[in-house]
Amino acid sequence: MKEGFIKRFFKDKKRVKALIWVVVFSPLLLIFLCLLLVGIFADIPSFEELEDPKSPLATQIISQEGEVLSTFHIENRAYVTFDELSQGLKDAIVATEDVRFYEHSGIDARSLARVFVKSFLMGNRSSGGGGSTLSQQLAKSLFPRDTVKSKFPGAKYFVLGANKFKEWITAVKLERNYTKQEILSMYMNTVFFGSNAYGIKAAAGTFFGKLPKDLNIEESALLVGMVNMPTRYNPVRNPDKSLTRRNHVLKQMNKYGYLPDEQYDSIVKLPITLHYTRQDHNAGMAPHFRDMIKRVMSAKEPVREKYSSYYAYQADSISWADDPLYGWLNKNIKPDGTKYNLDKDGLKIYTPINAKMQKYAEEAVVEHLSKTLQPALNRELRWKNNKPFANDVPKNVTDAVMRHARRWSDRYRNMKSWDATDAQITEAFNTPAKMRVFAWNSKNYVDTTMTPNDSIKYYKSFLRAAMIALEPGTGYCRAYVGSGNYRYFKYDQVSQGQRQVGSTFKPFLYSLAMQNGYTPCDKVVNVPQSFVVGDKVWTPRSTDKPEWIGQTVTLKWGLAKSSNNISAYLMKQFGPQALVDMAHTLGIKAHLDPVESLCVGSADIPVYQMVSAFNTFPGKGVYAEPIYVTRIEDKNGNVLATFSPRKKEAINEHTAYLMVNLMKGVVQEGTGIRARLLYVTESEMAGKTGTTNENADGWFIGYLPKLTAGVWVGAEDRQVHFNTTAMGGGSNTALPIWGIFMKKVLEDGSLGVTKYDKFIPPQGFKLSLDCNGSDQDMNNNSESQDSFFE
Repeated sequence: MKEGFIKRFFKDKKRVKALIWVVVFSPLLLIFLCLLLVGIFADIPSFEELEDPKSPLATQIISQEGEVLSTFHIENRAYVTFDELSQGLKDAIVATEDVRFYEHSGIDARSLARVFVKSFLMGNRSSGGGGSTLSQQLAKSLFPRDTVKSKFPGAKYFVLGANKFKEWITAVKLERNYTKQEILSMYMNTVFFGSNAYGIKAAAGTFFGKLPKDLNIEESALLVGMVNMPTRYNPVRNPDKSLTRRNHVLKQMNKYGYLPDEQYDSIVKLPITLHYTRQDHNAGMAPHFRDMIKRVMSAKEPVREKYSSYYAYQADSISWADDPLYGWLNKNIKPDGTKYNLDKDGLKIYTPINAKMQKYAEEAVVEHLSKTLQPALNRELRWKNNKPFANDVPKNVTDAVMRHARRWSDRYRNMKSWDATDAQITEAFNTPAKMRVFAWNSKNYVDTTMTPNDSIKYYKSFLRAAMIALEPGTGYCRAYVGSGNYRYFKYDQVSQGQRQVGSTFKPFLYSLAMQNGYTPCDKVVNVPQSFVVGDKVWTPRSTDKPEWIGQTVTLKWGLAKSSNNISAYLMKQFGPQALVDMAHTLGIKAHLDPVESLCVGSADIPVYQMVSAFNTFPGKGVYAEPIYVTRIEDKNGNVLATFSPRKKEAINEHTAYLMVNLMKGVVQEGTGIRARLLYVTESEMAGKTGTTNENADGWFIGYLPKLTAGVWVGAEDRQVHFNTTAMGGGSNTALPIWGIFMKKVLEDGSLGVTKYDKFIPPQGFKLSLDCNGSDQDMNNNSESQDSFFE
């Protein structure tokens, strides 16, 4: 019966032809219908979306020279163009991932046929490569596949098929919208290479410390080999597998004519050589500067109810109104009406930071802290009764400091969130635990066992430092160091911290005197001065030698020796309010109480405000707001904002030059002489040291004609300090950091700061500044004994 039916069927030619058409064309019809359905119902990217893919891009902080200092990112990604890729990269990716890349139009029929035959007909799913072209892989990266949510039988395969068709359509659209070169560069920009490196630029920097254009063939092959399995072929985690994979890529390059036999035979024998630096939040230059930029740009319009201090509210309100960078992210919106996002929008923030100066500043801080200051403090701490705190600190004070530190710790907050009792928390802080803590060694850490309480004391024993360098006349910030090690000490002492300024405040008092007709050579009698404060009499403690008391001295001598008697004399002449007004005129924004003790520097002021105020003196009396950003561009290079120096005349040029002369005396014969003797031996310079009560804070702010820099050094808590001023004074703690930095800058020779720069007197200046008098003999007799005393 069946055989008869079959014979009759095949004798009917029309039926045979119909069968052939069904067998041959039904798959094509099926494909067409699927494509039609996908095109109608699936979320195929539009041409507009293809022109602006939404891959998160890292925002770059860029130096004066165009070097990327650091980034803001969720995915550490930055785009490069085709011309910025090395030829080895271009050849390796094509030879390994899509050898007919330049021949197909997004879908490679030959590769699909090969995969169909090997995988479905022969059942061999491990041999050969996949059928996806670079265009399809790019489509998958830019527009991720839909996930399967339905539990309906076969839903997984249906979604997989639909996704594949979408990728085909998107790949064809990409080919129509972009050139082959653009597709290849876009692909290299989207690939994840592990180690928080998204895109080839981040990968080249992470694994080799290079730009993509500078990669050699073996480095290019290694990175291309990581494309599909970044963890398996990571050269840090799996060097053997990575080497095997790299050599496979080299073999593919040789097979398809991109690498001659003799070159292949040579390169394949080379070992892997890395320059690995993981690009996480702790990496990059000027990390405190980066964080400061984010704080400033992200600031919201001040609301009085959210401030405990009226003065802080007032300062932020002025910044919101006058500073275009302050709150920039909340003052400006994108064309689509949304706010800019530093972590995703790929902005380019151009800064005046000089990469070389930044490097020198960071090196100077680390060198002096690690090699000199911290070892010296550690030697003193051995003999403390309650180290790291000074012996004279009452127990109730140290208990309060420790209690405050515990409550700010993650351990305390986590335990509180778990409803732990006070007793449980106390026990936890007294129980030894394994931990990794900071140390000044080659690794910057040490693994140890200690109680959390001891770890708090351990960290409090470390000296911190902050430094900023500004350009006179413009306020351009050339270097910014918030601490000695960002990974372990993230608090920014340059702009977040406010510490007592000591004698570095005295130049503001002398500026007031010079502005009111005094000269550096005016003479006064060096005697203690007393003030009636309420119902008490206050007399500033004299720091002068007994033989100097009662002598007639010049004002220049008074500032050079940082004499409290002379400062108190000037305070009596002008009063506290006049001094407050002068400090504010020179750029100090911190609140200052008009009290007599200001003459010896009782105020707490951020480092950046002190340095910017000092910058007025070499700036010929012009105060320039510190400028941290010069230009902001979007990811396409469109300029979104530019920032120019904001300047005002604070004091006249005559007064500024007199102050330069006064402060030159500090480094020529006074408390800052070490700067001239040991570091800046040939250049003109001026500056002022500062030391606060109990040597808790050390300062030095100094300037050359073309560069101003200031340094603060101290522990987190003022109860931790050196025993003596010889060790804890600003001339020993802060001045050497300034000196190391300035010496490097001068020796560089390419930074526009030279030993030949001079302080130029104002036009028509005729006043003689050669002070002859009794103080000259005191200088000659005492300089070697008291050069470093404050």
